[in-house]
Amino acid sequence: MFAALLFSAPAVHATTATPAPSPSGSTSATAEGQDPDAPTDGSEYSDRISGVIRNAGVPLEGVKVTATGNGYEGETLTAANGSWSIGVPEQGAFEVELDESTLPDGVALAENQQNPRTVTFAGTSNITTLFLLGEGIVLQQDSFLSTLTERAVAGLSFGMLLALSAVGLSLIFGTTGLTNFSHGEMVTLGAVLAFGFSALGLSAWLALPLAVLGGAAFGYLQDGVLWKPLRRRGTGLVPMMIVSIGLAVAVRYTVLFFFGGAMQQLPGAQSPTLELGPVSIPRNTLISLFVSLVVILIIAVLLLRTRIGKATRAVADNPSLAAASGIDVDRVIRLVWVTGGALAAMGGILWAYYRPGVSFNMGQQILLLIFAGVTLGGLGTVFGALIGSIIVGLFVEISTIWLDADLKYVGALVIMILVLLVRPQGILGRRERIG
Repeated sequence: MFAALLFSAPAVHATTATPAPSPSGSTSATAEGQDPDAPTDGSEYSDRISGVIRNAGVPLEGVKVTATGNGYEGETLTAANGSWSIGVPEQGAFEVELDESTLPDGVALAENQQNPRTVTFAGTSNITTLFLLGEGIVLQQDSFLSTLTERAVAGLSFGMLLALSAVGLSLIFGTTGLTNFSHGEMVTLGAVLAFGFSALGLSAWLALPLAVLGGAAFGYLQDGVLWKPLRRRGTGLVPMMIVSIGLAVAVRYTVLFFFGGAMQQLPGAQSPTLELGPVSIPRNTLISLFVSLVVILIIAVLLLRTRIGKATRAVADNPSLAAASGIDVDRVIRLVWVTGGALAAMGGILWAYYRPGVSFNMGQQILLLIFAGVTLGGLGTVFGALIGSIIVGLFVEISTIWLDADLKYVGALVIMILVLLVRPQGILGRRERIG
């Protein structure tokens, strides 16, 4: 089933219909009768630079905007509502310029406006840049409190989706002692399966739950085919960890072979921005926050209030004693792998919407942050993984106020190291005596 879905995804995109015109009404330069080397508005690309041009609240139509960079040049004209959008083939830095000769008579750029200006993609597929027109305009910036609130909400959402994957990793470590480096590929699988089901024509309401079930099935197969036989053979934890690294590489490049290296988009990846008082937040980010919170609360209730949850905690605490008490340890571990696979797949789907985009190595990119959340909270503790992931997510997003976006992940890992120097067992971990 997995191979069939991977085969189907590229085929659907290979037969995609001609891209629709951009909001400005211009068409691709590769259309019939046009010079293929002429500038294009890049309507066939998913990464876009866009904006709106108005003068005293009145939209301006027919104003020319160009974007150049990485050997690419795109141009477009503003639509009747003043909007413009240029697609680019890859993320990076681009120089955006407004052609002032196309402005109406008597209209000019506001004082101190940069033209041309450089814009850089940083973990998003859409960048907005605005050219302000008119005299006497004062550029207003958001207050620090407003910016801090927006970053905190985004960080909380990011931390919660990290927690989905981290809780599964922590459950697996707690019950088996395995440091599973293939967990990142379980995250990738969730997003890839969601894309594959969508490519087959299924609605998002059906494709996304099926992708989560696919992640659970992958966890079940992993334990049944690989980890359970290794446990029965008495394989040590270090060799099993090395096996998990090999499994991660094998799955990652299998996905690359069938899925391809290009970043793809899930249905509804481009969501509107909601204004909640002084806070502006993308709708997908808000949905991700609530979905993660509900799922984690359900997992917490199951662990604390149900028999299987108590059995899971007993196995995590002492597998030998749990087996002597009549608990089927293998059955509990199999259930943990199924749950961990489902949670990782869900985390991958939400991660694809948060970035947004699906790629073959997206799990590898987020794996260190998942480990950071688990280690910071305390190895083997579910609630520690939750708290650690939220701290990592908050720091990653809030740090962008002061740090360059490329350094935000580095800062989170530095915080983890500093905390572990003071408290090696993590926030909720238990101090153990060795010797």
